[in-house]
Amino acid sequence: MATKKKAKAKAKKKKPAAAKATVRKKSAPKKAAAKKKTAAKARAAPKAKAKRKPAVMPPPAAPVAPPGMERIGVVTHYYNHLSVAILKLEKGILRVGDHIHIKGHTSDFAQPVDSMEIDHVHVNEAGPGQSFGLRVREHAREHDVVYKAKA
Repeated sequence: MATKKKAKAKAKKKKPAAAKATVRKKSAPKKAAAKKKTAAKARAAPKAKAKRKPAVMPPPAAPVAPPGMERIGVVTHYYNHLSVAILKLEKGILRVGDHIHIKGHTSDFAQPVDSMEIDHVHVNEAGPGQSFGLRVREHAREHDVVYKAKA
């Protein structure tokens, strides 16, 4: 009889563990079913949206030259610690002593040309297509336009 009681006690102990397993098994399919529903919603065709035409922006207006000035080049780089702007001359000739005007989004100043260098050599003039360093009095930025006073 003692063995029957021990067997019943073992069986009783196993039942709660089995019951827990069934509870776990029952909860897992619910989660899987919920995941299937959300996946089905995600796969469903999205609602038709009205297609908008992309906004067409007009090209930026060409910069207007200040009165009595003509565009001669563009700033390609600026060295802050040296106060030197690298200019690419598009047309005309620029000489030491000429008056220039540098105009950009945030910069707008005029100055005479005091010092010019090409490949670390001081020069007195530069021609079209040449890039050269120019000491400037204020901060210049890339893409600023350089104007020269008309003679």
